[in-house]
Amino acid sequence: MISSSLSTSFAHALQAAQDAAGAQQHPTHTLYVVATPIGNLADISLRALHVLGLVDAIACEDTRHTQQMLRAYGLERPGAQLLAVHQHNEAEAAQAVLDRLAQGQRIAYVSDAGTPAISDPGARLVQAARGAGHRIMPLPGASSITTLLSATGMTGDGFVFTGFLPSKATERQQAVATLAQEQRAVVLLEAPHRIGALAEALSVLGERPVTIGRELTKQFEQIETLPARALPQWLAERPEHQRGEFVLVVHDQAVATTQGEGERVLQCLLAELPVKTAVKLAAEISGEPRNALYERALALKKDL
Repeated sequence: MISSSLSTSFAHALQAAQDAAGAQQHPTHTLYVVATPIGNLADISLRALHVLGLVDAIACEDTRHTQQMLRAYGLERPGAQLLAVHQHNEAEAAQAVLDRLAQGQRIAYVSDAGTPAISDPGARLVQAARGAGHRIMPLPGASSITTLLSATGMTGDGFVFTGFLPSKATERQQAVATLAQEQRAVVLLEAPHRIGALAEALSVLGERPVTIGRELTKQFEQIETLPARALPQWLAERPEHQRGEFVLVVHDQAVATTQGEGERVLQCLLAELPVKTAVKLAAEISGEPRNALYERALALKKDL
């Protein structure tokens, strides 16, 4: 996540942060929940830079990771000002944060990447601080969930955020069976060592489109939309397809239903035209993703 070539240019960003947010109110006795980049360091907000430099201490999921990030921005902190608050100690560590808030300190909380307290730690800390009567001030910013959703082009009636499915095969299959009944889009997260198992589980959804995002905002970012049944094959095509952190959007049922029109058109065109031409025309006629239609065309050709 650290880029030395970017570090020097953040001097200008720090000044801009001071100019933009310095005159704003930043109350004491407050927990600042700060979103940080999910990959690209330049995705930090000016207000986040200002607050990370202003607060008395920073509670973080991983102190080493956060220190590296701060150094890239020119905001290095003494170790005593970084408090480890992660999924294994959040309930106990929250008390140390509450003690500081009670003394009138400003405390920021950051997870390793993105917006805290969604899938990352932070929710228990927020609950504890709110329960103790302290103010919570969220600083919006990067989120892998909304990042991928914005690239799907979906126009359905909202979405459901599920996050990580169970690691045990039977429980994961049951979760997918429940997911199959959901009419809205479903957003999932997955780690590289489990993406293969998730792809196999989702493949039972057949033609329902899935958009998979890998290494979002990073140099080798990849976003593909394809039928659920094609996920295992796509992952197996290249080793890099299984690297990085993953976000997946299982498209809503309404979109899945309309996919039949694209396949019908594709079947007609394949009878008369080469695959690439048929896919191009089918995509233009149906409005469906070209990648998904190409995968389906290859499968149809094998059956002809």
